[in-house]
Amino acid sequence: MDLVFRARRVVTPQGEIACDVGVIGGKVVAVESHIDSPNVVHLADDEVLLPGLVDTHVHVNDPGRSEWEGFETATRAAAAGGVTTIIDMPLNSVPPTVDVAALELKRKAAASVSVDVGFWGGIVPGNLADLKPLHEAGVFGFKCFLLHSGVDEFPAVTLVELETALRKLATLDALTIVHAEDPHTVRESEPDYAGFLASRPREAENKAIRDVVDLTRRTGARTHVLHLSSSDALSTLGAAKRESLRISAETCPHYLTFTAEEIRDGQTEFKCCPPIREAENREALWRGLRDGVIDLVVSDHSPSTAELKEGDFATAWGGIASLQLGLPAVWTGARERGFHLTDIVRWMATHPARQARLETKGAIEPGKDADLVVFAPDETFVVDRDKLHHRNPVTPYHGRELRGVVRQTWLRGKEVSTTRGKLLRRGEA
Repeated sequence: MDLVFRARRVVTPQGEIACDVGVIGGKVVAVESHIDSPNVVHLADDEVLLPGLVDTHVHVNDPGRSEWEGFETATRAAAAGGVTTIIDMPLNSVPPTVDVAALELKRKAAASVSVDVGFWGGIVPGNLADLKPLHEAGVFGFKCFLLHSGVDEFPAVTLVELETALRKLATLDALTIVHAEDPHTVRESEPDYAGFLASRPREAENKAIRDVVDLTRRTGARTHVLHLSSSDALSTLGAAKRESLRISAETCPHYLTFTAEEIRDGQTEFKCCPPIREAENREALWRGLRDGVIDLVVSDHSPSTAELKEGDFATAWGGIASLQLGLPAVWTGARERGFHLTDIVRWMATHPARQARLETKGAIEPGKDADLVVFAPDETFVVDRDKLHHRNPVTPYHGRELRGVVRQTWLRGKEVSTTRGKLLRRGEA
């Protein structure tokens, strides 16, 4: 063995057990009660060994808007948060990843990364002919918006355009991920939080998700609902799953942590789209996770400069930077509600890896990459924005006490500080 991890608590597909995890050539090769080796990493009694998290919803914004975020800072933040694989969204970079030439520019921008990085392609009006070449170039699927994306260079598609794209992508068995808010229901925001929340009501999500379910049924395509905020839509998604439609859904740490009732006017660090809703909505989202209607939890890390977050809720940039904090934020809320670390691993590692068909990620078992996290689940800390690694220190978590500390992150059997991440292509081991 190159290395053996020995721990009283290891989260495996069989549950949480005491075991040794053997590593050769960056791969897990054995999970056994005892492995003889001179190279043993002993976890402390208060530590748990988790598989590296997989965050399939990250906006890095490079090239073109690297002052918002870049690959070096984003992946350093990911590693500090126990995330060993990210998949970068196709928008907020310039150019957006809507053709192969833009994808190659994106890969060149990601020359220095601390964790493994893959890429989504984009669906925009007029790029239907680019979808198959992007798929063949190794993107993990395709993102679209049903309303204005926030940046003009990544325009929304109509339902007719989306149906055409879905029929094409169904022949490739490619995944389409959708920002599902209905453009005819959303209206201009007022400057206060109550006005912003009213401008993007639950029905905007509910209507758009019904439309995505209908298109999934008609085309046979694989679809995924991004950043679910409205708990009203859980019944629609649950019914679609019972119908065996190929649809899944995610939510994000901020929807599971914060509530509309605690957000004061001017606190634009909380602004995101769709918005953070009421406390009863938050609890319903937790129930959606418990029931399996929501499949995964990912960050929707959407940073910007501090200047763009200034102003009021009508004008400030909508996005929350939380890549480094997702694990403790979700664990803090999950623990309070009786969930276990096995649930965290399922939502934040196993299911995201499965969704993206990352066959070597998301679990501690033989054949997987030795992407591992040493986590102290009982230790608490207070978030200090100046200690976060993402480029701009803007976060609604500042000053909040969270439970769970990432003490070490390992990528393919090496500490992240001693190695570099890889650029991933769909279908490659």
